[in-house]
Amino acid sequence: MKPGGLPPGSFFLKKDEKMKRRISAWLLALILAALSVLPVQAAERGETVTVLFTHDLHSHFLPQPAEGGGESGGYARLKTAIDRERAAHPDALVLDGGDFSIGSLIQTLYTTQAAELRTMGAMGYDAATIGNHEFDHTGSGFAKMLNAAAESGDPVPVLLQANYAPAQDNPERDAILNAMENYGVRETMILERGGVTFGIFGLMGMDADACAPTSGFLLEDAVKTAESCVEQLRAQGAEVIICLSHAGTGESLEVSEDEALAEAVDGIDLIISGHTHSTLEEPLRVNQTYIVSAGPYCENLGSITLERSPDGGWALQDYRLVPIDETLPSHQETAAMIEGWKTAVGETYLNRYGMTYDQVLTAAKFDLNMPASGVQQGSNLGDLVADAFLWAAESLAEDVPEGRTVSVTADGVLRAPLRAGELTVSEAFDVLSMGVGSDGTSGFPLVAVYLTGEELRAVAEVDASVTPIMPAAQLYIGGMEYSFNTNRMFFNRVLTARLYPTTFPDGTQTGAEEEIEDDRLYRIVTGMYSAQMLGTVKEKSMGLLSLEPKKADGAPVTDFNECILYDGDGNEIKEWYALAAYLQSFGNDGIQSYASEAGDGRKTVTRNRDIGLLLQNWNWITWTVVLGTAIAVFLVIGLVRAGFRAVRRRKRAKRS
Repeated sequence: MKPGGLPPGSFFLKKDEKMKRRISAWLLALILAALSVLPVQAAERGETVTVLFTHDLHSHFLPQPAEGGGESGGYARLKTAIDRERAAHPDALVLDGGDFSIGSLIQTLYTTQAAELRTMGAMGYDAATIGNHEFDHTGSGFAKMLNAAAESGDPVPVLLQANYAPAQDNPERDAILNAMENYGVRETMILERGGVTFGIFGLMGMDADACAPTSGFLLEDAVKTAESCVEQLRAQGAEVIICLSHAGTGESLEVSEDEALAEAVDGIDLIISGHTHSTLEEPLRVNQTYIVSAGPYCENLGSITLERSPDGGWALQDYRLVPIDETLPSHQETAAMIEGWKTAVGETYLNRYGMTYDQVLTAAKFDLNMPASGVQQGSNLGDLVADAFLWAAESLAEDVPEGRTVSVTADGVLRAPLRAGELTVSEAFDVLSMGVGSDGTSGFPLVAVYLTGEELRAVAEVDASVTPIMPAAQLYIGGMEYSFNTNRMFFNRVLTARLYPTTFPDGTQTGAEEEIEDDRLYRIVTGMYSAQMLGTVKEKSMGLLSLEPKKADGAPVTDFNECILYDGDGNEIKEWYALAAYLQSFGNDGIQSYASEAGDGRKTVTRNRDIGLLLQNWNWITWTVVLGTAIAVFLVIGLVRAGFRAVRRRKRAKRS
């Protein structure tokens, strides 16, 4: 061996060491790569969860014209959005917060075909809760819908409802309970997805229950029910608790039922909040609970992703509202399913009216918009609908008695605008889509009742005084013009009211301008719901106003079904049909009037503080309030003076 040389075989030894080092580096790189993937794999095994959600879909199967242009909604586009979100989040849940029905012509298949639930099942919904509009066909209609869905054999979402059940005295109780069992309605459910166990339950809110007067169901306390559901679901191993609530949020905790629920009940991770049609751009956070809403009418698909916190809770990772608009392609299978529903509507509902789903009735060069909520003013859409009722009572009704007729519609029954362009049968239905008639089919019918002239003026006073506290009570009247000052005393705001002639598109005219006679009976035509509300005015105004719907002979109405208007073929004249036929009467010339969004001036609203206007024409209500206030002021002054005299007497006594 040479001095400083390597021992024999040392060359090969050095080469082996290099190879070992390379192998070690490769192994280290592989280990590091594997470690870098572990968080993603862990997330897939339950470190994050994604929930897709909607609420208040209201049978909006098809896109609607959007304010400002473009389109909004439609289930074929919604299905595309769901599929895209599930491609990114394969384990995502799809849930709904109720009111999936009532809002388009396809709802006419509700009791016989259950089109809403069957389409939701095809779109991949896991679960939904029940909203108040699911009872628009009464509790019996709800039961028929459940049976139709169950017997179809199609996939449908699980329905969850924990605090709403048929009342003991409901004569349909057994049939409804059987239908709920047949469908599989539950209070709670456990669902395992992506390594995470979800516990889900459904609730009905107090206001929602009040909006379902024909349900025949009894509401139980939401807080106590939620506490029980959370306890049960945790005991079954639920890691994420989700409440599908049809209660809603509002501007204050007193009217924000879902915020109050989250404040009162521990352990709810997520509330999907329906009923109030809220659109929450960011989730509300109350007592470690996230509250989310995506807006009504299929405008958006909500998506929320939560990640597990070190303490075992869930924290917000991502929240998005995905717009459902014309930028999304339609899912072809869903679109074909909807076309099938449209065909069924034509065959089973529209044929009796001689109309088709997409039939063009007339056109308008301007929008007829929904009235601004709570803003007291006229409305071109409200005026149009009121005139449609008046025209239908004169032109479509089988029996038209002599005398003057006045028509009334309310803000709360107007459900959609009419956008500029061609106006179709389905769009007319969308405007007045609520309710069911005595014939069991969709749509409130028109009814004719009678009020005295004094009561007719009180109708205008309802519009003037009740609207600020109940925006849905804002009225639009055909055949009568009136004015009121919003700065006058409640229930004494109306300044003038008189009948005026209405000219229809065919040139016919109703009566002439005339003063209202207090003791004379006037025929009032309105929708069934609004007619029923007239009889509640005395209660809601604390007895200050009284409206008692009557028959032509002056006898009180005890059954509004006896007042329904029918056409010559014996069909109920539905609110929507009155509007559709009235639109059709404009013909190819289109709608020329009703261009002003604030109405045509038949309702004049002033906010004048002129002392002369405020002091004129006081009724007994204003005099009572003024005199009562004056007496109270004198009493306070007397008490203050008595107090001062007592103090002076005590001071004099101390000096003496």
